[in-house]
Amino acid sequence: MSSPPREGLSRNPDFLRLWAAQAVSALGSRVSRTALPVIAILSLGADAASLSVLSALSTAPGVLVGLFAGGLVDRSRKRPLLIGADLVRAALILSVPIAAWAGGLGMLQLCAVAALVGMATSLFQIADNAYLPALVGQDHLVAANARLEGTEAAAEIAGPGAAGILIQLLTAPVTMVADALSYLWSAALLGRIRSAEAPAPPDADAGAAGPSLLEDLRVGLRHGFGHPVVGATFLALGVQAFFSGGVFLTLYMLYLLEHLRLSPAAAGLIISAGGVGALGGSVIAGWLGRRVGAGPAMILSLAAAQGGVVLIPLAAHLGQLAVPALVVHQLVGDGFMVAFMIHAVSARQSMLPLNVLGRVNATLHVLTGALLPAGALAAGWLAGRIGVEAAVWVGVLGGLAAPLLLLRPAVWKLRAA
Repeated sequence: MSSPPREGLSRNPDFLRLWAAQAVSALGSRVSRTALPVIAILSLGADAASLSVLSALSTAPGVLVGLFAGGLVDRSRKRPLLIGADLVRAALILSVPIAAWAGGLGMLQLCAVAALVGMATSLFQIADNAYLPALVGQDHLVAANARLEGTEAAAEIAGPGAAGILIQLLTAPVTMVADALSYLWSAALLGRIRSAEAPAPPDADAGAAGPSLLEDLRVGLRHGFGHPVVGATFLALGVQAFFSGGVFLTLYMLYLLEHLRLSPAAAGLIISAGGVGALGGSVIAGWLGRRVGAGPAMILSLAAAQGGVVLIPLAAHLGQLAVPALVVHQLVGDGFMVAFMIHAVSARQSMLPLNVLGRVNATLHVLTGALLPAGALAAGWLAGRIGVEAAVWVGVLGGLAAPLLLLRPAVWKLRAA
């Protein structure tokens, strides 16, 4: 790829096209995430078991993609993969309203669409993360990642509400058409990027027999966990995925509704505050890194994010302050978690060779994709033996170990990602 422009991101038209593409598809994905279950319930009469399968299939295939996609991304041009993933998602999403209007929509098709869209999304995320450094250059990584994360946060705030309005006005199948169009628009924007992407360099890490799945896994593990900074972030993210993402989040809604006796509407409003916090985290990440350095910013951000989660089990003992405590957690926890992710991703992109980023990113997808459901299963087992509130405490306290894994000299001394 030709050298990225030296001026700021606002004057880099190719980054602006990538940013706009990501913004459109991020909003669209929130719409389909809301519309698919609505279609399953209202059109197909799906029960709780069917909905849980539909939800699991939207994320679980990411593990499978992570196993196979890393080497493909590293050995291929990234932009065609991004465009292809968008076109595949558009076709899959569009098949739902077509089948509904033809009277042939079934739960099997919805599950297949959820799984295949999840796989295409995982491929898009792996390729996108590997593509960004070559597009914007090392000097702009933190700012670029902050803008992308900020867009994701804004989509999380606006997407579900927009989906609800569209479903109410247009019905869920018509809303799915809007989502398909968002992916087509994203593909068109990516197609307008003018920077010529250089062919992938020769793979110095490939074995004597050439590339293979096992060799790609070995490269991803070696460059990921073997790097003193990147490896520390991988371990921290693994712990966070199991305890906070698996154990804690699995029980969170049950805890709010049954133990704190909140209404579903109140719970939804509290959770929406997390999107506001995430947007704030994307704003403060760069400032925090400039003030204390990228490494300390990672440590402090993850510590604040995990520390804020303590407010959740404490809320049961705070009386009238319970709801304010839950809102503060959403603002602080999600905000600082996004700040941590911006610096962790930027460090990975700047400190590793570009020709292994796909495999390293895929390794992280496999790690977190395996630990999330493992934590969810552990949550059910724990809740059945020690109760929901005690199990929530286990998830919260276990998550506090994540920032401790970053306390390495290499991380602490990292000044610029």
